[in-house]
Amino acid sequence: MSPAKVMVVDDNVMGVELVTFVMEDGDILVNAAYSAKEALAQIGTFLPDLILMDMHLPGMDGLQLTRLIKADPVMRHIVIIAFTASAMKDDQLKMMTAGCDGFLSKPIDVDTFAATVLSLMPDSVHKRAGLAATKVTGSF
Repeated sequence: MSPAKVMVVDDNVMGVELVTFVMEDGDILVNAAYSAKEALAQIGTFLPDLILMDMHLPGMDGLQLTRLIKADPVMRHIVIIAFTASAMKDDQLKMMTAGCDGFLSKPIDVDTFAATVLSLMPDSVHKRAGLAATKVTGSF
């Protein structure tokens, strides 16, 4: 069984460290990218099942990066979860329109975060990793 793989794309180093620690404690393999450019360079080699995408990145923002990933036939299957403190209805609509598959707000609850992320994984990951198929619905 291979673990679920998550890429965290966020420019907040301390936030990435916390999220990484919590998810690795939940047996999730994590890779971090601190900019859109770094994420694009790493996606092909890391091959994440899911991306936690901050919307406020330096240079290219998370919405633009999401559009690029979802427009690429090789990468469009990757689940992208908007991961931001911007939780207004208009913001969520922009995230959905850009191609995000769900939304998680910051700050995180360290007790439930890894389980929440695992619940957002595609069914193929649940089977591959031997996870219980408990999907969270209605993320937006």
